[in-house]
Amino acid sequence: MKKIAFLLLLIGNVINSFSQQKRDLLQNEAREIGIEKALIKDFSELNFPTYYDRTFWENIPDALRKKYIREAEEYLDYDWPVVKATDYLEIIRSGNRNSHAYAAPRAALTAVAMGELIEGKGRFTDQIVNGCWYYSEQTWWGWSAHLKNGKMPDGLPDPVEPLLDLGVGEITSILSWTWFLFKVEFDKIHPLISKRLRDEIMTKAVLPYYEREDLWWMGLDIPRKVNNWVPWVNHNLLTAILILEDDQEQKIIGVQKVLRGVDVFINQYPEDGGCDEGPSYWGHAGAELYQNLDLLKRATNGEFDIFDKQLIMNIGNYIYKAYIDYPYFINFADAAPKTGSRPQVIFSYGTDIKDPVMQDFGTFLAKEQGWGIEIPEGKIDEQILQLMHLDEIQASPARNSLVSNFYLPDIEIAGARDTEGSSKGFFFAAKGGSNGENHNHNDVGSCIVFYNGKPCLIDIGPEAYVAKTFSSRRYEIWSLQSQYHNTPTINGHDQNPGARFKAINTNFKSDSKRAVFSTDIAGAYPESAHIKKWVRSYVLEKGYELKIQDEYELIQSGDGPTTLNFVTSCKVKEIAKGTLHLEGDGFMLALNYKAKKVSPKIEFIEVTDSRLKSYWPEGVTRIVFKFVNPRLVGKNEIIINDI
Repeated sequence: MKKIAFLLLLIGNVINSFSQQKRDLLQNEAREIGIEKALIKDFSELNFPTYYDRTFWENIPDALRKKYIREAEEYLDYDWPVVKATDYLEIIRSGNRNSHAYAAPRAALTAVAMGELIEGKGRFTDQIVNGCWYYSEQTWWGWSAHLKNGKMPDGLPDPVEPLLDLGVGEITSILSWTWFLFKVEFDKIHPLISKRLRDEIMTKAVLPYYEREDLWWMGLDIPRKVNNWVPWVNHNLLTAILILEDDQEQKIIGVQKVLRGVDVFINQYPEDGGCDEGPSYWGHAGAELYQNLDLLKRATNGEFDIFDKQLIMNIGNYIYKAYIDYPYFINFADAAPKTGSRPQVIFSYGTDIKDPVMQDFGTFLAKEQGWGIEIPEGKIDEQILQLMHLDEIQASPARNSLVSNFYLPDIEIAGARDTEGSSKGFFFAAKGGSNGENHNHNDVGSCIVFYNGKPCLIDIGPEAYVAKTFSSRRYEIWSLQSQYHNTPTINGHDQNPGARFKAINTNFKSDSKRAVFSTDIAGAYPESAHIKKWVRSYVLEKGYELKIQDEYELIQSGDGPTTLNFVTSCKVKEIAKGTLHLEGDGFMLALNYKAKKVSPKIEFIEVTDSRLKSYWPEGVTRIVFKFVNPRLVGKNEIIINDI
């Protein structure tokens, strides 16, 4: 009964999601180029640097080489841990995802592998072997939070029913690259090492991928809404298939399954290229899509190429549209307010779609993050690619991408700033959409406001993930509720979750003097809120002020109050009736309200969650404007300006 209910929920989700279009861009391209003939037979044909390309590794900048070697040396005596049954079970006992149990050995293997590639003296080879043997002995390579929906009860991995999740995909890629790079060295030690490693990768990941079409994230067996898991897992499995599959006919079949899978993801993507999961999740959505396309292009000697498709261009350039000023990005849904994003991917994506703004932005991000000085983040393949592009990106022009305004009509997100190319003055972003989006918060009609590139009105972001985060109790978490976003509480009611709770009549217009976003958010609230219309508007008078306007019509009064809620990282002080001062990072703003219509209450919120504390260490403040003598029909305006 439980599984039937889950199935119905999935079907309901896809009905309410973006309507699926049979674009099938990847499969069509594969047919057009004849991928059966175009696909390489051996991974070495892709011309990635191998362990024996010593000239490449010795030309890495000396400071970076030393950091790689020092990091690897930290793991020379690493004691590879056992993942205990209780480590897995913690997710169903306390809700703790116990991610350190999986992250530490992954970091160790990546470090010693990269250290050996750099140094090339065999000093780290034994620890690489130990890491491969450790994973070969392990039952499952995934993350405990994803041990669900199998035949056995949640909580422990079942070796009889291998599940493929994000963690399995990531380790599969790391181990496949390790096999490719060090197989000859392994065979010098013992022939069973590379054989065992390949067998385990095939058994735990590649063969289940070939055989299964029913895993929820695939979207292959029944129509359902999919997310970043699709390009993320498929990219890692594509890597393993290209490296390990020695039967060319089966390799082609495996690659064709990747094409089918990634097409499911693209077929659901909105035409505007907007990522409803937010910019930090674009790093595993649009960026992983690019990694699939890049690898397919390399694996066909350049013949597979869909970078001229407008949708692919839109998915790419979303990342700089959703950017505020380093390191801040628009963070609706579960996205983080700060993200380093993926500089090399952004640069290379921009190169392939011939978008110089995206290219220059990738270079800018790379230089902000110590490109060529600090060890790059990512799996083995991602670090190698960054090192391959090191000289090219360092020699390229860097430009901070500060677009004047943008509007994504499909996901109903817009943004505008005072001046193109400058972070000085106001920036705002706002959203319509629905409360059934990926990683959804109940935030229809919400906004974020920055001044001089620093936060003022904010989206708090998500707490550290626990089991509750992705359960039926998700919206018990305070930071996901609409009352802790920049949205109204109406007749005592906050917004409800689900795709049917959505905005209508969303519009955005902008010119050199003004940008206006408006949306009717009445439909985001339950019927018991008795709302006929509630139009929330944001008006940026460029170079002057930001107005937040509400025009509403209620059917009747409710049991509770109507309030306008705003969350800020600024220090808030009431100066006089009608004026609050917002003191931020290097700025002071006045928030002006009509004291005859609304009365403010200032609530400081101490932030204790580890993830939120990393963004807002000094806490946040909620300003609650309660309507005074509310009427059924009315207007209200709040104005924010510089002092």
